[in-house]
Amino acid sequence: MIAIELIGGLDSRLYELVAPLVMNPEVLRQNRNYPFKTTKKHQWLIAISQESVIGFLPMEIRDKQVIINNYYTKEENQEVLDLLIKNAIKFFGDDYYLVSVTQRQHIPTFLQNGFTIELEWKNYVKMKKAE
Repeated sequence: MIAIELIGGLDSRLYELVAPLVMNPEVLRQNRNYPFKTTKKHQWLIAISQESVIGFLPMEIRDKQVIINNYYTKEENQEVLDLLIKNAIKFFGDDYYLVSVTQRQHIPTFLQNGFTIELEWKNYVKMKKAE
C-alpha cells in the first residue's frame, strides 16, 4: 500500500524523507541534473511504500497558482506519478490553478489527469490543469 503525505517545504520531516534522494546522482540524472529546491512557499507530496520514499511532487504556491516542478518517481513509475498528481488535484485543485513543468515522457500521465499543453520546449512542456 502507498501512503501519501503532504509536507511543508521547510518541515524537518521533508528533509529526513527526501535528502537521500535529492542528493543521489541517479535521481539527479533523472531530473536532468537540475538540483531540487524548496522554500516556505513549497508543499511536497511524498509517496511512501514499506517505509521507503518511492516518489515526490514538489509544488510551489504563487498567488493563485500551484506550480509542479522537479518531481521524481522511483524507476519512472507512472502509477506513482498518477497517484501524486491526483492528490495534488485533490488538495489544491479547487482553490488554485495547477501548472506543471513536465518532462516529455510524462505528458500522457498529466493528460489523463486533465492537463493540457500550453508551451513546448525541447525537453519539457508547460501544462495547465483544464478548468
